Amino acid sequence: MGEQHTVKFPQEVLDEYAALGVDLPALFSAGNLGERMDIRVLEASAEKVVGTMPVEGNTQPYGLLHGGASAVLAETLGSVGAMMHGGLGKVAVGVDLNCTHHRGVRSGLVTGTATPVHRGRSTATYEIVIEDEEGRRVCSARLTCLLRELEDPRGGTPTG
Repeated sequence: MGEQHTVKFPQEVLDEYAALGVDLPALFSAGNLGERMDIRVLEASAEKVVGTMPVEGNTQPYGLLHGGASAVLAETLGSVGAMMHGGLGKVAVGVDLNCTHHRGVRSGLVTGTATPVHRGRSTATYEIVIEDEEGRRVCSARLTCLLRELEDPRGGTPTG
């Protein structure tokens, strides 16, 4: 844990951010909580975000994957998709998260895949499917993010 993980971004996204002087892979992380839970984002675009999380270290008292851990993975992946959809001028803020837990997992890695349900100007909704290593659905989640204009720190006016 705590080591840097490489995230795969589509080349056109890397080029868009690089043209603005932003090294997207160096900038992006799953945040402190995501790092503590060892979430690894493997692929990221507005159309699809894929990430993994170990079960070990993220369990509840009965030794099963904690439902809250699944929620953290889901919100992380859905937020990345919404961020990619919103682009440089907007910030994605989660406003609704819904998770249904289908089965318990005691070991291994779970993989989450976030795909868009709705991508608008002010909101983005993603469905996140979390599966175990055998491809069995562990959790179904839906995240809606508000896309807020990013304020210019110099004067409070929106950027982009």
